[in-house]
Amino acid sequence: MKKRIFLLIGLVFVMALLSGCTEINQPITSESEGFWNEYIVYPLSLFIIKVAEFTGDYGLSIIIVTIVIRLVILPLMIKQTRSSKAMQAIQPEMQKLREKYSSKDQKTQQKLQQETMALFQKHGVNPLAGCFPLVVQMPILIGFYHAITRTREIANHNFLWFDLGSPDPIYLLPLIAGVTTFIQQKMMMAGTEHTGQMAAQMKMMLYLMPIMIVIFAINFPAALSLYWVVGNIFMIIQTYFIKGPDLKAAAAGNAGGAKK
Repeated sequence: MKKRIFLLIGLVFVMALLSGCTEINQPITSESEGFWNEYIVYPLSLFIIKVAEFTGDYGLSIIIVTIVIRLVILPLMIKQTRSSKAMQAIQPEMQKLREKYSSKDQKTQQKLQQETMALFQKHGVNPLAGCFPLVVQMPILIGFYHAITRTREIANHNFLWFDLGSPDPIYLLPLIAGVTTFIQQKMMMAGTEHTGQMAAQMKMMLYLMPIMIVIFAINFPAALSLYWVVGNIFMIIQTYFIKGPDLKAAAAGNAGGAKK
């Protein structure tokens, strides 16, 4: 029953996401129709406009609104991080269970599921707890991306050395976006152990994602690059405070390995 509920939630989320993505090139206004536009994208667009009217600068407005949104979803990020750490802590015991019930027959797999659920209950771990915050925050972040892209007022203003509606002419912002993406991902991976195929995939994403961000930022309006840079810097600071002990342990381990 629970699996069906989460499957339904996932399907609704995907449908909402796809419906939003089909309108990426259409300006967002008060007359835009549909749940995605009326309740997510337009309110965020209006928020950007009102802050810009107050500050007198759309670039500054994007920075402020990005920080506000990150602060709003911060409790969800903390919950997701704690859930991930709890799952990471019981991985050795889960690996022992997999080795104990390595047979692929149905009865053995059922026993494995029972033992795994008992392990979760023993440590008070909910394997789905880390997914729910992600499901909640993703529409907000994607909606903000749409709001920046589809708010035509933004394209008519500049900030620092670049026009918000055009790519950065000296490519500095895309490079900063790529570097901060790498740092943020590196910090998120600190203190987590992966082996085999998972480790290879994580390492590939560590380098692939920043490259993709740089390529996108070079071709997209600078307003989006500014959003990525501010969001990444916020995430770096957030990760430092949330995963401080893990980061220090990882740094000490790297230092010890270098001395050897």
